[in-house]
Amino acid sequence: MENKKPEIPNDLGVIRIADEVVSTVAGLAAIEVEGVANMSGGWGIDLVEKLGKKNLGKGIKVDANGEQTSIDIFIVIEFGYAIPKVAENVQKEVKLAVETMTGLIVSAVNVHVVSVMTKKAAEDNEGAVDFKVD
Repeated sequence: MENKKPEIPNDLGVIRIADEVVSTVAGLAAIEVEGVANMSGGWGIDLVEKLGKKNLGKGIKVDANGEQTSIDIFIVIEFGYAIPKVAENVQKEVKLAVETMTGLIVSAVNVHVVSVMTKKAAEDNEGAVDFKVD
């Protein structure tokens, strides 16, 4: 079965929004949530970013199929915040931002908390992760 990318038809033609655009919008919304320290894109993406290339969609996987769009987002939480509350706020903000800016229907926002960052690590701006959550 072929994945059909969402299209927004209008009088002038069709609008298609790339998954990269959706992931950038989702990333910008998520990083604004209090308690989110960073996005986690895996060691390869994190290394490229340290070399100077910013990736606003890192740590986000978009699966757009027909009318439904689901988003998996991988985040690092600041130590001291309630993980379920932060994750729920990320879900709400990402869904709102993507639907408002793109007109797509977001069926799910799956939040994966991959680690916790201490305040010291954040202040040192090392991006080091002190605690790993499976």
